[in-house]
Amino acid sequence: MAKRKVATPAAEPEQTAQPIVSDQPVTEPAPTEAPPQESGPYSRFTDFDIYLFRSGKHQRLYEKFGSHVVTHNGVVGTYFAVWAPSARYVAVMGNFNNWDKGTHPMNVRWDSSGIWEAFIPHIGSGETYKYFIVHEGGRELEKGDPYAHWWELPPKTASIVRDTYYEWQDQDWMTNRKAKNALNAPFSVYEVHLSSWRRDPGDPDRELSYGEIADALVPYVEDMGFTHVEFMPVMQYPYAPSWGYQITGYYAPSSRFGSPQDFMKLVERLHQAGIGVILDWVPSHFPGDAHGLYEFDGSHLYEHPDMRKGYHPDWKSYIFNYSRPEVRSFLLSNAIFWLDRFHVDGLRVDAVASMLYLDYSRNAGEWEPNIYGGRENLEAISLLKEINEAVYKDFPDVQTIAEESTAFPGVSRPVFTGGLGFGMKWMMGWMNDTLRYFERDSSYRKYHQDELTFSTIYAFTENFMLPLSHDEVVYGKHSLVYKMPGDEWQRFANLRLLFSYMFTHSGTKLLFMGGEFGQTSEWKFDTSLDWHLLEFPPHKGMAACVRALNTLYKTEPAMHERSFTADGFEWIDTTDRENSVITYIRKGNRPEDTLLVILNMTPVPRHGYRIGVPSAGSYKEVFNSDASEFYGSGITNTGALTSVEETWHGRPQSLQLDVPPLSAVVLKMV
Repeated sequence: MAKRKVATPAAEPEQTAQPIVSDQPVTEPAPTEAPPQESGPYSRFTDFDIYLFRSGKHQRLYEKFGSHVVTHNGVVGTYFAVWAPSARYVAVMGNFNNWDKGTHPMNVRWDSSGIWEAFIPHIGSGETYKYFIVHEGGRELEKGDPYAHWWELPPKTASIVRDTYYEWQDQDWMTNRKAKNALNAPFSVYEVHLSSWRRDPGDPDRELSYGEIADALVPYVEDMGFTHVEFMPVMQYPYAPSWGYQITGYYAPSSRFGSPQDFMKLVERLHQAGIGVILDWVPSHFPGDAHGLYEFDGSHLYEHPDMRKGYHPDWKSYIFNYSRPEVRSFLLSNAIFWLDRFHVDGLRVDAVASMLYLDYSRNAGEWEPNIYGGRENLEAISLLKEINEAVYKDFPDVQTIAEESTAFPGVSRPVFTGGLGFGMKWMMGWMNDTLRYFERDSSYRKYHQDELTFSTIYAFTENFMLPLSHDEVVYGKHSLVYKMPGDEWQRFANLRLLFSYMFTHSGTKLLFMGGEFGQTSEWKFDTSLDWHLLEFPPHKGMAACVRALNTLYKTEPAMHERSFTADGFEWIDTTDRENSVITYIRKGNRPEDTLLVILNMTPVPRHGYRIGVPSAGSYKEVFNSDASEFYGSGITNTGALTSVEETWHGRPQSLQLDVPPLSAVVLKMV
């Protein structure tokens, strides 16, 4: 059935956007269905925009689609553009026309792109609206704008006209962030869920605003010494129990906490404090809400039409059609959008494994092999590569980080070498092995020491980030401190030991909020962390320990200069199973920066414990997780520890030290 075409005011030539520059080779567009109109409706699209959009290569669609306040023929109004190729009628309905479905119909473009446009005079920022869409088969839908920059507060679902203009005051950070985000720099991430990090003490049901969060979060993160904050999804999501992972507004920060500019101010304040910002990004699936992307124009527009590829059985949500060029442009532009308009310093890409494999969480017969008979999702793989190439081309000083739990090769290797092009990858194997080990009673750990030592077999095959994330403290898994065995003192000592092992292991770090002070209850998405716990010595000591570890990580070059190369790590001894003591070396670019790490995995102190050392000389203790200020027993090594010419651990020089119970000791040559 032919699409209804409705006249709108004449286009304004000076408003025509400039072509998008692409690093991809460009061929001539295919012939269109009709010649260009000499005088047609106002549009922000050029022919080149349309070509890039339909080729899956457009990187700035947020400049074209959505709602934009403009001046046309001397009249201020709002331009709307939406992609709905299977619609026969589209109109803008909103508070400005009493939600009437016929007052402001849209024009469909002549070029068969499926884009509908309208200029509505005398309306501007703050207007609420939806698109009324009639499918070719007659089905009627009311949809929010996929490119809207702001939305009504849930449970309301309308989009709001809003720009992303902001006068940024973070120039120092943006100029120098290349050094902060480098792969040889300290990268300690504090993972935050905005709704539950902290709530109004006077009204625990009230979520804080972006500004109130900034007032509390910025000085806290600065004091604790984390280098980056990672926000769990801040994009507009209607269902709070999804934690933000069921997104309906990919181009808008959540209205729960304020406006887009309010969120920009939060990012800016973190930057002004020298703290980077990473956003959790979800290109893997989206919910089936009636106002969202699902069956947007009455057809399977954004989701794959074959539910073997288009429906996610784990999350009861829908999977993007990665083979459709316009959908690829939507996701590519969205990744760029947050880096461009919101100055974020990286994207942590959620559920990458579910994108890579066609049989992910599916039984035999529930998935279809690719054209070569394999299980890899070739379209998703190529899209991830394109996104990473585009990100690093335009923003070479940021990082993309993959949450990827399989052995897929080259996730954090460049695309030109056959990799996916991410900067880092979560080390899920390390997390699982480490937590399994630490959950064991100390008397049994000697039988499972390989659970800790195995990680270095593959630690340098990727640029790994070590995550202790939100997923480990929900659904009956217990909080980190309550995963630990023993009485109260041993639980806290074990957790300090776990964090010490994490920070001294190769790789970057990520810790979910609450873990840093020993939150005792599991994380709840609708309840504040138990900040009152910091009044008690075990929790206060835990926070002091994490603060000291961050300081050690940032100030000692051996802890970060060679995080991703084998020459930055060396075992001293992994064979002392009876005492459950493990020793290793961390190396920087200079020999004098070398650190020795000694871990005692039992509650029995090891006095006069001998270790082989890499060179003769005197060593001093630079960190001890058993220090009394950390709520430890206070067994420390004071003064210089001088090596002697006694072969130990295959080394001609060795020294003796006291290794406290359930503790980590770090030594450095004086």
